[in-house]
Parts: sequence; structure tokens; C-alpha cells
Amino acid sequence: MELIMKHPSIDEYLRPSEVIDCHDPKIRFAAQYLMDRMMRGVEENPDDVLPDPELQLARLTYEYVRGRISHSADIGSPDVTWKASDVLEKKHGLCYAKSHLLAALLRANGIPAGLCYQYLRLDGTEQSELILHGLNAVYFTSLGKWIRLDARGSKPGVNAEFSIDEERLAFEVHPGLGETDIPVIFADPDRAVIRTLQKYASLSELMQHLPQKLMGCE
Repeated sequence: MELIMKHPSIDEYLRPSEVIDCHDPKIRFAAQYLMDRMMRGVEENPDDVLPDPELQLARLTYEYVRGRISHSADIGSPDVTWKASDVLEKKHGLCYAKSHLLAALLRANGIPAGLCYQYLRLDGTEQSELILHGLNAVYFTSLGKWIRLDARGSKPGVNAEFSIDEERLAFEVHPGLGETDIPVIFADPDRAVIRTLQKYASLSELMQHLPQKLMGCE
């Protein structure tokens, strides 16, 4: 699938926003921690690093968000998070929120990152509702292309990985069920996603009203 930039300028995928607040001190501190960790890893284990520091830093950042930031539904948290800095502080979020944090951490370290979406069946059957699932696309200068990454977090049946050769996302799209990959890379989260996350303070209520249709960005 060919990914399409919503905006013609790569700079749009580096700027801060209310949601992807990569200028926030907490985000910048975490981004610097990941940068320092990457540099130590290159020095201590040179045989266990990717061929480019940009790739290595992105992998560490991805694995941090995927593994250290819980999926809210997996841990049964009652709270809803949506702003990147709040996701970092509270250490949990739904797929959308985790994608906001991954984008913010990468942008804080100068790596362009955007938001992508899929239409998926809620429980994998044709009778269930189609909902939006959030993930990321990251631009690697060394590769000259965008790569989709899904930091949703692992659980039984879900095992996404960092991969630059072939996508290893959390969910496989089944066109026969009406599921769809949306090829557009957004610089800002979709309005339907943000409005839904802001509307419901309780996760249990939000899970009954997950976003089902893209509305476009503000």
C-alpha cells in the first residue's frame, strides 16, 4: 500500500500542537532520555543496533511506548487520556492516545511522525461495528520513505513489532469483513477521534462510543 502525505511539507510532521505537544517539558525530558539511551546502546552493544542512529532511536522510542505505556482497556483504567504529555504522565492510553505520544516523542527528537487509521471490526465479526484504530507513520531519511508502526501494545493475539522491511502491525485488515487500511498520513489527529476522547471522561462510556468515521483535521 502506498502511503499518502496529507500535507506536502514534511515540516508539518515535526511541529507541536495541542494534542501532539512535543514542546512540553515532560515530553522533551523523555525524548532526551531515549536519545541518551540510544547513544549508550551504540557504545555498549554495537552489534545489536540498526544501521542508522535514526532507526535505532525510533525503535527504542517505539518499544518504549508499546511496552511501557499500557493500553487503557488492557489494564481496566477508568480514565481517558488524549494529549501526549498526559499519556506519558499517566502511563496509559487507548490506541489513539498512544499514537499521539509516539508522534510527540519522535518529533521532539527531530524524526517526522504522523497519524494513520484503519477501519476494523470491533470484535472481528461482520456483525460488529466498524471502528477507527489509530497507529503511526514515521519518515526515515535514511530510507527515504514512510513506515507504519503500531504501538497499541501486545496482548493474546496481538503482537506488533518494529519492522522496516515488512509491516508487523497489531491488526491485519480483512477486506471481506469491510475492514480498510486508510493510506493517508495525517499531521494532526482526526477531529472525530479527538472530540470523542474529549467528550467521555469515563473509559467504560467511551468504549461504547468509539469513533467510527473520519471527519478530517481541524
